Amino acid sequence: MVSLSKITLEKKGDSHKIDLSKATDQQITINLNWTQQKPVGFFGSLFGKAKEIDLDLGCYWELQDGTASLIDGLQFSKGRGGSKERLTRQGCYIQAPWVWHCGDDRNGSSSEGENILVNPKGIRDLRRLVIYCFIYEGVAKWAESDAIVTVKVPNQPEIVVEMGKQTDPRTFCAIATIDFDGTQMSVRKDINFFNGHADCSNYYDWGFKFSAGSKYF
Repeated sequence: MVSLSKITLEKKGDSHKIDLSKATDQQITINLNWTQQKPVGFFGSLFGKAKEIDLDLGCYWELQDGTASLIDGLQFSKGRGGSKERLTRQGCYIQAPWVWHCGDDRNGSSSEGENILVNPKGIRDLRRLVIYCFIYEGVAKWAESDAIVTVKVPNQPEIVVEMGKQTDPRTFCAIATIDFDGTQMSVRKDINFFNGHADCSNYYDWGFKFSAGSKYF
């Protein structure tokens, strides 16, 4: 489905190519947004109680030289993040990896949701991004979140993946792969579900090891 302002990747494997040669002065934004709250059953609706939804947006990044890592709210929790001008577990915008996560939105309270910024000045250093999100707490099904992931590139239609239409019970999903080749960028819809970070890492052969973690304690 194509319009002047939006391209919706309907099916797994759908892709869209973008020429970034004229976008070097503006940022690429990857956004996750979702419904802020959902009633908890009949009595929750009756008494106005709601269950907070906490989704997390993340990405695997890989440079042309093979350097790679992950960025998401669990990785830069507990003071391990920082400003976009400084290299931390939150990434860095002005130098490699040229990718920076704007911060964790724990319950959808921000009207902007969660955002990952990619600096087009570093696209020749980048090889690949794998965009993922996971349900941290508060909702058992993707359809209850109405989550939408949008890739925004200057002077290009927005690329949209609707997570709220997914029915898989697993709470971790690799949404899309972004490949870089010179000034060309290709976005492919993946929609691969996993039981967590380690399961996803094994599938994509990232080679990372994980231990249990929390954002809050």
